[in-house]
Amino acid sequence: MTADALIVGAGIVGAACAAELAALGMRVEVLDAQGIGGGATAAGMGHIVVMNDSPAEFALSRYSRDLWLELAPQLRPRDAFARCGTLWVAADEEEWQAARATHAAFEAQGIAAQLLDAPALRACEPALAASMAGGLRIEHDSIVYAPTVAEWLLTRSPSAANIHLRLGAAVASVNAGGVTLTSGERIGAAHVIVANGVGAQQLVASLPLQPKKGHLLITDRYPGLIRHQLLELGYIKSAHHAAGTSVAFNAQPRPTGQLLIGSSRQFDSTDPAVDLPVLAQMLQRAACYLPVLPTLHGIRAWTGFRAASPDGLPLIGPAGDFAPGVWLAVGHEGLGVTTSLATAKLLAAQIVQSGTAIPLDPYLPVRFAQKVIHE
Repeated sequence: MTADALIVGAGIVGAACAAELAALGMRVEVLDAQGIGGGATAAGMGHIVVMNDSPAEFALSRYSRDLWLELAPQLRPRDAFARCGTLWVAADEEEWQAARATHAAFEAQGIAAQLLDAPALRACEPALAASMAGGLRIEHDSIVYAPTVAEWLLTRSPSAANIHLRLGAAVASVNAGGVTLTSGERIGAAHVIVANGVGAQQLVASLPLQPKKGHLLITDRYPGLIRHQLLELGYIKSAHHAAGTSVAFNAQPRPTGQLLIGSSRQFDSTDPAVDLPVLAQMLQRAACYLPVLPTLHGIRAWTGFRAASPDGLPLIGPAGDFAPGVWLAVGHEGLGVTTSLATAKLLAAQIVQSGTAIPLDPYLPVRFAQKVIHE
């Protein structure tokens, strides 16, 4: 029987879209060439954070964080949800002033945030370098283990009965009427949604997405060493570099007691192998903030690829001239986990033609299709 909606991709974005559409009563089929929660979902840090780099990024991340906080009581211990908060660390006076400005902006928008001067920062996170100038704590930011949440959404959530999952099903092409698998099998659907991250370019070749490689390292167990997700205030500048290689300090306390250390960004590599010089640069940066880091035991390092759009915002809605009749939920870069639930709400609202909690225009794929036509 033809599904109401067919979703390509069983990562956190595809899973969220499936659960949302199924909750509206649709019969949903989800296809993935590998397994649940792979790709960028498995490779990422799983942070849920309000970001304020642009009004559209702020609106989407705030809306989605609120949805995560609503969902959290339903999640299992294995999903590792923790409302640890984010602590943006200011290394010098210039960054401290930036923290003050960000605090004022967040306070004006009703985001719970506290400024910490240097002594308060040391009391809050003693492992940080004593030279740090201060910090900005965002109270309700959280972390989660996204691969297991994707599994919960697809197989155990209240709407899972309306979801049919097919793993090991590689999609060769998509169009308005359905998809064709690499095996030659044709699967029909009333709505086709492409939500498979960087893999979307293989199905919709002209999409303006670029793979952005990143490294992460996880340590052995050091319970209580840090309590918040820690990021340098320079992270935002690094995160939006459009070329080359950059690193920034990001450390996350996992519920296991381990530390997850990031982050790096490379536009010049599609090789999934760990790049040791980049990893070394990333860890050297992290040690400037956490001097104890070189004494810790790192047990594994890996890489992943974020799907980056030219303006740093996802493509949520009709593919338009890119692939007529197809829907997109791609291009989330490093905020796929954070914004997955809001993405699902915005996509579903367009499919069933209902209202949305935030304006849609900044995320519609047509913003890039228009540029292609004019060029």
